[in-house]
Amino acid sequence: MTRTSPATRGRNPLDKHDIAALIARDIPQGAFVNLGIGQPTLVADHLSTGSGVVLHTENGMLNMGPAALDDQADQDLTNAGNVPVTELPGAAYFHHADSFAMMRGGHLDICVLGAFQVSARGDLANWHTGAPDAIPAVGGAMDLAIGAKKVFVMMNLFTRDGAPKLVGECSYPLTALACVNRVYTDLAVFDITPHGVRVRETFGIGVPELANRLGLPLRAESM
Repeated sequence: MTRTSPATRGRNPLDKHDIAALIARDIPQGAFVNLGIGQPTLVADHLSTGSGVVLHTENGMLNMGPAALDDQADQDLTNAGNVPVTELPGAAYFHHADSFAMMRGGHLDICVLGAFQVSARGDLANWHTGAPDAIPAVGGAMDLAIGAKKVFVMMNLFTRDGAPKLVGECSYPLTALACVNRVYTDLAVFDITPHGVRVRETFGIGVPELANRLGLPLRAESM
């Protein structure tokens, strides 16, 4: 059976803050973690005090804290998405090149990225939709996708037009192959495994309906 989180039971679908809270819950104590631009940055606001999680930003900072509020904001102290953030005790700053060396060198335990599509085998497409008028924005996603020990994706499960974003094969340009370990969405959490897509949790929807809407074979986690 799949499970429903007590914190989100009855919510359908989850909002971005609920999803961020789920991800924060699953990050192990003391992990070194990079949060991608956009919704993944919200995870910083849900990490518990004393978790020991060290947040890394690709623009050159370790031990980033939650987003800065009002008079806390310092435009010289931002994350990679140029959002003002706070610093925790022991925060350190370094050159952009050193930051990418950390990303590429396998020093990050987890990265959390947004995505346009994730395939059933864990391929990631998150930098370009291929549309003629779209602006490509790869940033450090390729480096993170191949350098982090685990890749978590945070996204809505369907587009505004109802198209699945968890797919059999990505139709958008790829960021990296077979790199995604887990996908957190508004309707369910999925593990990407060598044996297929496994549903860990659902939120107001059953696995058969999910499989039908996605057009993918899904395995339910045994509890």
